[in-house]
Amino acid sequence: MRAVDTNVLVRLVTRDDRKQVAAAESFVSKGAWVSTLVLMEATWVLTAVYELTHAQISTAIDMLLHHRDLTIQESDSVAAALEQYRSRPGLGFSDFLILEVARKAGHLPLGTFDRNLSKLDGAERL
Repeated sequence: MRAVDTNVLVRLVTRDDRKQVAAAESFVSKGAWVSTLVLMEATWVLTAVYELTHAQISTAIDMLLHHRDLTIQESDSVAAALEQYRSRPGLGFSDFLILEVARKAGHLPLGTFDRNLSKLDGAERL
């Protein structure tokens, strides 16, 4: 299966360049794989560059998770991270995804200096 880069996901979400959106849709229409790294980077770009709100980021991740042509790496961990992200706007999506991937791999606790992240089940403040 083919894979996509961050900018392809960003085009699918923002739809801000008609030509690139068409190219992105054409490419993924044959099926495409999205790594967790690309998904995390895309959420950062959507937040930092496009200034999407917490709710808009949640909607975008949900859309990508349920996109008919995309296969998301660790989709169960992404879904679990999204569920937590929706209920805690004080943390970034990447924090939740890092914790959920570590949980699935059986590598807890997740050591962190982040006060808010350390409050989550499975994380430990150092």
